[in-house]
Amino acid sequence: MSRYIPQPAYPDMMPVDISFVFEDERPAGKHGFLTAKGDDFRFEDGTLGRFWGVNFNGGACFPDKDYAPKVARRLAQAGCNIVRFHQLDAEWDTPNIFSFNKGRRVRTTRKLDEKSLDCLDYLIYCLKEEGIYVYLDMSTYRHYKEDDGVVEYEKLPDNARPWALVDPYLIELQQEFATQIWTHFNPYTKLAYKDDPVIVLSEIINENDLFKDAAATKSDYVHATYYENEFRQFFKEWLAGEGITDYDWETCDLYRNDETMLRFKIYLTEKYYRAMRDHMKKIGVKIPITGSNWTKSNAHVKAQEEMDFTDSHHYYYDWKWGNTERTCAHRSITSSPQVFAGMSRMKTAGKPFFISEWDMPWPNSFRAEGPIYYAAVAALQGWGGLAIHTYAYGTRLEDMKVLGREQSSPVGGIPYREGIFSTWNDPAKFGLFYHAALLLRRCDVTPAKKKVAIRSNPYGKLVNSANGTGLEQHFLATVFDDKLPEGYDALQSENDAFALETPGMLVSDNGEMWRDLKKRVGAVDTPRTKIAYGFLSRGGAQASTVKAAAEGVQLSGVTIECKTDFGVIAMSSLTSDPIEKSDNILISAIGRARNTGAQFDGEKMLDLGQPPILAEVVTAKITMKTDKAKTLRVWGVNAEGYYAGKCLTTDNGDGTISFTIGDEMNPACYYLIVAD
Repeated sequence: MSRYIPQPAYPDMMPVDISFVFEDERPAGKHGFLTAKGDDFRFEDGTLGRFWGVNFNGGACFPDKDYAPKVARRLAQAGCNIVRFHQLDAEWDTPNIFSFNKGRRVRTTRKLDEKSLDCLDYLIYCLKEEGIYVYLDMSTYRHYKEDDGVVEYEKLPDNARPWALVDPYLIELQQEFATQIWTHFNPYTKLAYKDDPVIVLSEIINENDLFKDAAATKSDYVHATYYENEFRQFFKEWLAGEGITDYDWETCDLYRNDETMLRFKIYLTEKYYRAMRDHMKKIGVKIPITGSNWTKSNAHVKAQEEMDFTDSHHYYYDWKWGNTERTCAHRSITSSPQVFAGMSRMKTAGKPFFISEWDMPWPNSFRAEGPIYYAAVAALQGWGGLAIHTYAYGTRLEDMKVLGREQSSPVGGIPYREGIFSTWNDPAKFGLFYHAALLLRRCDVTPAKKKVAIRSNPYGKLVNSANGTGLEQHFLATVFDDKLPEGYDALQSENDAFALETPGMLVSDNGEMWRDLKKRVGAVDTPRTKIAYGFLSRGGAQASTVKAAAEGVQLSGVTIECKTDFGVIAMSSLTSDPIEKSDNILISAIGRARNTGAQFDGEKMLDLGQPPILAEVVTAKITMKTDKAKTLRVWGVNAEGYYAGKCLTTDNGDGTISFTIGDEMNPACYYLIVAD
């Protein structure tokens, strides 16, 4: 039977502080500006750029000066080193970049609010001091106003979808906004944004493209006559330039995606990206810039090829979240044959890749798998980093004592914007950031040995056969021709799935990751980080250096015999030594997490629940190889960061010790193994 313990979160501290592991990285920017070098991000001094962090949405980007240093410190304690500033321009947030408070009518979006900028400036300063970098969005949810001079402004949706990529005046306004932001002088860092290496990445426009088909446009695109006619005129001119005379440009469906239309949309998108990027570079922006950040079609991936890096978003969920009806399919990653296939298509050969939004949202019971899996696959693929969506939508977190609710009601009329994506207080997600940050930032999981280019048709539909089976085995990247990129080992069609050496087993070619689809167990097995996740009480699996144990999961030097049906048990050295030689090791053991009194009827939520937040206790016997069997002690750590009790440790006399976590005397989510 499951046991739960209170695991409240505090806005100004984490139970364990691992920031000392990365103390040499402070302040952020010490390595110079970030650059794009082949498949990697590199700082000017040659240091590899690897990032693990969060999004700050809307109002969270403009904290007061009491909160800013606290949240920066808490992020550093969890191992984060990047924050993406998202939805700065969303009018439904308070503050936003155009207005600090609600009340006074905002008639234009061509003027930035000085008070909002001051809060943003100070937050950047605080993050920089803690070694945390910034990913700065440009256009996300800007809603044009009466005095902006925009034709049919009242008809345009947020971000002027999709006409922001088409209309010259809308592009001019975006360039004006970019100038205002990038040339703004931060009085706390004593640098303009364009001159501050704490800002490492930027995107031109968020989730906005021309490639959606007709079925997807019904609710997302607005049929504004002025802009549709403008699009047709541009199309007419392009057809003439291409010598195409038999295409009905006057009455055709603008949202159809035949090859001719896709070629034009690629052209128009590339032209827009080029205009925005060239403008940003002209005003002095020195960092890598990307276009947009999702994968809607091969054509959309193709349109990104000229950018400095590529970016995408990925969410692992299956829920319907309305104001009254709320359902959630409790799906586990370890039960899914394919997880990352579609998103990985945006990674193109010779370009770094970043995931600026990901999540496995509450209330999925198995979401503790998310941070570990996402970080491990990103490390295997050599991706530049990830930022979860989201840390929070605001800063008034001291009274937010339950999961799934950080606002009094939904924000902007979107039901899930009341806390479903908020992660700051979720022990099943943010509670595992320690190990995700360590394995990605320290490269505890090394890149796959074999680099495979996946040949795709730029005008065809997304086909994920190769990516679906290959992503957890080899290093993959998309190409659109038959030429093998420099440094790659093989070329394979997107239609051809990779074979599994052992049926039902996904095993990385470096032997550091495996996932057993039948037993629903996954593992990360490296010298400094060892993790077992999934339905652990069902036993281990045979793969590479991993051997099946009679009971439990056996990794190299560590055996885990778990009594709890589901959970994540992660072990990381907090020194530069491998686990068997380390005198300071962190274990996180987390299963399900929920609010007190939360109730479901199958997939339907009946009751959100009340405080305190509860974490399921994971009970397991752990046997580990160590050079320090005589001196190591195992301490449980509670939510407030106190030692909660000592685990009985047995020296087995063969260079191993054994101990049990999660027993009746010492239930905890975190354990420190330290030498006396």
